[in-house]
Amino acid sequence: MFRTAKTLVGLDIGSSAVKAVELKAAGKGYKVTAFGAEPVPPDSIVDGAIIDGAAVSDAIRRLFTTRNFRSKDVAASLSGNAVIVKKIALPVMTDAELAESIYWEAEQYVPFDIQDVNLDYQVVDRGDAASGRKTMDVLLVAAKKEKIADYTGVIAQAGRAAVVVDVDVFALQNAFEANYAIEAGQTVVLLNAGASATNINILHGDQSVFTRDLSIGGNAYTEALQKELNLPFDDADRLKCGGDVEGIPTADVRAVLRAVGENVMLEIQKTFDFYKATAVSDRIDRIVVSGGASRAEGFFELLTERFEAAVELFDPFRRVAFDATRLQVDGLAEIAPTAAVAVGLALRKTAER
Repeated sequence: MFRTAKTLVGLDIGSSAVKAVELKAAGKGYKVTAFGAEPVPPDSIVDGAIIDGAAVSDAIRRLFTTRNFRSKDVAASLSGNAVIVKKIALPVMTDAELAESIYWEAEQYVPFDIQDVNLDYQVVDRGDAASGRKTMDVLLVAAKKEKIADYTGVIAQAGRAAVVVDVDVFALQNAFEANYAIEAGQTVVLLNAGASATNINILHGDQSVFTRDLSIGGNAYTEALQKELNLPFDDADRLKCGGDVEGIPTADVRAVLRAVGENVMLEIQKTFDFYKATAVSDRIDRIVVSGGASRAEGFFELLTERFEAAVELFDPFRRVAFDATRLQVDGLAEIAPTAAVAVGLALRKTAER
């Protein structure tokens, strides 16, 4: 009865960097006991697929050897087209009946061979047969076994054990719930703009009601600057985040960034339109933004211009204590938005569904 739940290191394996967070319970909340990030060589991970496992494993190993992480156990996450998240309506049934029938039901919604995926589910609304409602809502998640093996494999090569594999959008939700008040009836968009993908989780109150992964992110800005202004990667990446490069006019940079930003906004708009077509309410109250691509010049301003909702930067350390001096971290305000998924993963426990 006196044992505490075993902590996990939240490890976010992104296409530009790996980020890790370890937490410890502190009073009614949490504090960060270890934190770090290591760059991943370009093209080591493409569209969520690990291309150079050795390079990714080396980055994870460096991260753990240069920072004071205690736990050997890791919670990682996936996103992209190898992951299916869908809310389905089923006849009201017992937990035992659901466990027995879920694979047959899932076959109708998963566009892969059911033998090739790992499947999990969560009942989000049990329905009420007594009042005449004879269906229940179940959140179904399926991930390709091959992709799970790729991610757990590079973690194992780095000397750690992946004991939990989550989904990016739900890790994001964990971090949000730990740091922000949940208001019943409010619709909040969690938008995580990474290097090669943008994860979107739309919450109504405390329920996830719509998720989508877009295959566009910060790399699109860098690649456009390289192509249009004939620049090497490092210079383009610097310009993307508001830096200067000698001989490159600011107006030219802004024009390229604006054009890419408009394409990103269009994809986000399509996602909101899909959501509104199926939702009871088409109102969006807040957009909470995280991820490295959110720092691209003009990204935040375009979001504010395009959508009639309050736009704010995600702070995953709003209620999670972070001693930047002890952890030897400079520029926490710039780093924090990139750590949201890792914080959400670190909140997981080994025994959780």
